[in-house]
Amino acid sequence: MSEVLERATAQDAKLRIIDSDVHPSLRSEADLHPFLSERWRRHIAEYGKLGRAPYASRIAYPRLAPNTARRDAWPPGGAPPGSDLDFMRSQLLDLFDIEVGILEPLMPSNLVRNIELSVALCSAINDWQVAAFTSQEKRLRASILVPFEDPQASVAEIEKRVKDPAFAQIQLTSRSTEPIGRQRYWPIFEAAAHYGLPIGMHIGGEAGHAPTAAGWPSYYIEDHHGLIHSMQCQATSMVLEGVFERFPTLKVIMIEGGFAWLPSLAWRLDAHWRKLRSEVPMLKEPPSAYMKRNLWVSTQPMEEPENPEDLRRILSWIGWDRILYASDYPHWDFDDPRYAFPCRLSDAERRAIFRGNAEAVYRLA
Repeated sequence: MSEVLERATAQDAKLRIIDSDVHPSLRSEADLHPFLSERWRRHIAEYGKLGRAPYASRIAYPRLAPNTARRDAWPPGGAPPGSDLDFMRSQLLDLFDIEVGILEPLMPSNLVRNIELSVALCSAINDWQVAAFTSQEKRLRASILVPFEDPQASVAEIEKRVKDPAFAQIQLTSRSTEPIGRQRYWPIFEAAAHYGLPIGMHIGGEAGHAPTAAGWPSYYIEDHHGLIHSMQCQATSMVLEGVFERFPTLKVIMIEGGFAWLPSLAWRLDAHWRKLRSEVPMLKEPPSAYMKRNLWVSTQPMEEPENPEDLRRILSWIGWDRILYASDYPHWDFDDPRYAFPCRLSDAERRAIFRGNAEAVYRLA
């Protein structure tokens, strides 16, 4: 039994939850005005609204409106889902006894093609998370949004926030201009490892490319499933480019990207590595070793095979100390913690997944 499971077993019987995926929203674009200079307020007004990703191509699918949200997630006052802190308390934090919720803002900031604008928006959204949420609700922690297409500016933003305990992780997306393992992104990984901050890689993003390797999809269901492929590509890139060999203490949490694909991807990469390892001499271990050491996963979306015990076997391969509960509140595919798992869990496994693992990786203890 792992150290995390042993610690979880010793905890009290009450299931105290750490939610690794809570999505806050702006009430309106004006919420960011106090944190943006006049130059950038004018720029957004003249050249692009914050609700769209300026200078990025996009297909408008139904999931983007209305707000990717549960029908019951709209606050009584009519503000967007995730923007009303009191309503978030009643629907999530209080209802499910969430001890800590990790905020994952999904806004066009680190995605815009104008890098200077990206820098300004990431900083503004980081300030807004503190002002609107973490300073008013101690159960919430923020994510450091970084303009990752400018690694130097990203490091500066990390260093600006790292001493603030309100921030729990660095946030990246699963779609980027180049595969994220490329060395030009390494300053971000170096800073994360140096400061002991995990990277939360959330699915999504717009890189200016078609979202699938075969081109542009016809349907929302294709695009929605293609997000999972982007997470697999980024995991493969980080492993094979040597990110985890160079930064062995780096922790990457793959959020809302599924997880049933991990064993098969690891087996295939290991088979390729045994035959082609001379091409990647920097890898001292099989790819699966890095995946088991440096990657964590969130539970949402949960794969649900016909035989629930098949799910247990997948979770066992990943490791019971590598799995974090995620609700995805307030999105339409929200996972109620009472019903999230279709397979049986022991008390120790349940406590590890719903609290102990996140407590360790986010250093919340």
